[in-house]
Amino acid sequence: MIYAAPEYLWMLLGLIPIIFWYIHKKRKSQASIKISSVSNIIDQKRPIKQYMRHLLFLLRISVIILLIIILARPQSEKINEEITEGIDIVITLDISGSMLARDFKPNRLEASKDIAIEFINKQEYDRIGLVVFSSESFTQCPVTIDHTVLINMFKDIKQGLIDDGTAIGYGLATAVNNIKESKSKSKIIILLTDGENNAGDIDPLIAADLAAKYDIKVYTIGVGKNGFADMPVQTIFGERIQKVEVKIDEETLKIISEKTGGKYFRATDNMKLKEIYEEIDKLEKDKIKEKSQKIREEKFMIFLIPALILFVSEILLRLTIFRNIP
Repeated sequence: MIYAAPEYLWMLLGLIPIIFWYIHKKRKSQASIKISSVSNIIDQKRPIKQYMRHLLFLLRISVIILLIIILARPQSEKINEEITEGIDIVITLDISGSMLARDFKPNRLEASKDIAIEFINKQEYDRIGLVVFSSESFTQCPVTIDHTVLINMFKDIKQGLIDDGTAIGYGLATAVNNIKESKSKSKIIILLTDGENNAGDIDPLIAADLAAKYDIKVYTIGVGKNGFADMPVQTIFGERIQKVEVKIDEETLKIISEKTGGKYFRATDNMKLKEIYEEIDKLEKDKIKEKSQKIREEKFMIFLIPALILFVSEILLRLTIFRNIP
């Protein structure tokens, strides 16, 4: 419950001296007489009307309180955000061999999966899909509101499902194809990669133009620390860890985001990647909330009706039962 004119509620303080005045007046109005003995009257009970004589005052005070509340204009507030349709999101994840680098814990791929799952669990109304790419790309899960199925699909992702490579253009084009016909008010792609486009026949910038054509916003994320990262490499002596230079085509990723109205981010560790997802979520939710409106409904009737009932009750009691009681 909110009040459109809450300043009127200060009038309630004015009732405090009225109540004290009433108590003081009733005490002074009580008569006293001298008697030789109280033995004859000590067991006599006062008429119930004497105890009920304060009821009229309580009714009057209650009516005044309700009228003051009505003056303050009580209202209920409902926020209509129109978010039931949600947002269509396609997470497009690079699963090339370099995503096994251990500058993230336990590595880039597993960190990307775990943090994406955290993000999915917060999107109650959004339809989300998953595209993976390496030298090629495919849809691991079409956009769906069934997030349990989607999360299970995420858990099944592993490096080696596709021949190694980094086909950013393929991945982006596949993601666009998943939501280009969607009627959702907001369509976004979150594309994560740790490399440069070196496979596939689709140029990433042409794929970006395609996304822009269908009003799909692309948020790109470069995954990997600056400099060198530990990378597991298979040798004749088994798996060995080598320092490998991190090479991310940030310029291309920035252009993709600019073309589509999105934004480019660089994630250098698990915490930074989590913060990026939170920022993307906030950017999109704020956009939706701009379309929301507050609907207020007057609620004075729930106070006016009791006030009328109490007022009429006081008048009737004063003219009947309590007519001869001061």
